Amino acid sequence: MNFIPSNASGFVPASHEDPMNPGVLKRVIATQRDFQAGQVQMLNWAQLPVGSSFQPHYHEDMQEVFILFSGVVTMKCGEQTVTMRSGDTVIVNPAEIHQMQNVGDVVAEYIVFGISAQKGGRTVVVT
Repeated sequence: MNFIPSNASGFVPASHEDPMNPGVLKRVIATQRDFQAGQVQMLNWAQLPVGSSFQPHYHEDMQEVFILFSGVVTMKCGEQTVTMRSGDTVIVNPAEIHQMQNVGDVVAEYIVFGISAQKGGRTVVVT
């Protein structure tokens, strides 16, 4: 797992902007070297109700990227657990067992996308 806190980098002018008078700023969360080669398999806007968690599972050949927009959650990946707040990102690699739990007092909302290595992998729920 790669945890990227929201304060890991600041906002800078986008590359197509005038650096002295930018119309838009960007915060680089991750770059090409952070992702496996493959194809985007899915892009979801998800909600995790207060006190809920998704089942522990892993993906045989898919990397998942979670970007939290609201709420407070814990993300457990293998033996590592991090607390995520708005703006934080976690990148989960293939074969890493992971589980997210809403530990806050509001519905957690996040974007998650998956990059498949296209090797016929499947999702495996761990019981």
